[in-house]
Amino acid sequence: MRLTRAELKELMKKKFCKAGLQEDHADILADVLVHADARGVHSHGAMRVEYYAERISKGGTNTNPNFTFTKTGPCSGIFDGDNASGHVAAKLAMDEGIKMAKETGISIIGVRRIGHSGALSYFVQQAAKENLIGIAMCQSDPMVVPYGGAEPFYGTHPIAFATPSKDGRILMMDMATTVQAWGKILYARSKHESIPDTWAVDADGAPTTDPFKVNALVPIAGPKGYAMQMMVDVLSGVLLGVPYGNKVSSMYHDLREQRNLGQLHIVINPEYFTDMNEFLQNITNTMDDLNKVKPAPGFDSVMYPGQSSMIREQNYEKNGIEIVDDIYNYLISDVIHNNAFDHKGAFAK
Repeated sequence: MRLTRAELKELMKKKFCKAGLQEDHADILADVLVHADARGVHSHGAMRVEYYAERISKGGTNTNPNFTFTKTGPCSGIFDGDNASGHVAAKLAMDEGIKMAKETGISIIGVRRIGHSGALSYFVQQAAKENLIGIAMCQSDPMVVPYGGAEPFYGTHPIAFATPSKDGRILMMDMATTVQAWGKILYARSKHESIPDTWAVDADGAPTTDPFKVNALVPIAGPKGYAMQMMVDVLSGVLLGVPYGNKVSSMYHDLREQRNLGQLHIVINPEYFTDMNEFLQNITNTMDDLNKVKPAPGFDSVMYPGQSSMIREQNYEKNGIEIVDDIYNYLISDVIHNNAFDHKGAFAK
């Protein structure tokens, strides 16, 4: 099934409102999800709607939060999300970071007590659209074996970065610190497809290609990815006074409980470090120069980070966003949720 961006967003927004979310929050949440689907990152798009709807309807998402933003220094602040939708809190926190960076050159915003916030690319893109550099990182629940370990300790702990360019293109990355994000495995489950044997391990710690047998993910590049997960956990967990490490709350264990997750946003104003026009032009030059690199055998060209997602987004604008039929049928139904996620393990089983 293919839908326009507006059609998909409206279906998701209606479902969230029906679950109990106020309309302006439902609009932001749906916008973040459609951003992911429009860029081909379906693991963070419409396939997540039923989970969020179930958590909203069961009280695990605060539908009437008291958001507060407290400046803790000239360039720093804490945004307390009061366990609202993480997408909403993260978006509003980035708004504060953008305002501060425009005034002071840089901002570091700690986002405390929030729910799952989805694709971090959405929030760093907010900064890039304002001619600023955006960096974001956040926690997730333990589902990754540390290097040399046999049981999960850290989460996928993603990191995102975006910077503007002279011609409007955005140089952007959004990556889990695991070989693959858990959402990609969920997407493979939804399509009943196998996964590469380098993504995850089963209950015995052996590589698996069956998405339904996944018991833990593995960090990218072994000890290097493991160290990156530690860094993200310190900056978005320990630093903000929220649960950290293997104490981070489960996404699925009890959907009535609020999650108290942490997230960190860093916004940099290039004007405070160099000539803005020169900076923007050099970013454009960087992207063009990367495209000119001789491709290796089996590749048509070298792409800059974020380019493949941009191409998919342009294609979806012309042809519609592809949604799995089962997910579309759920979105158009009167069902809020099917009790599919509550009291499940980290891998929703």
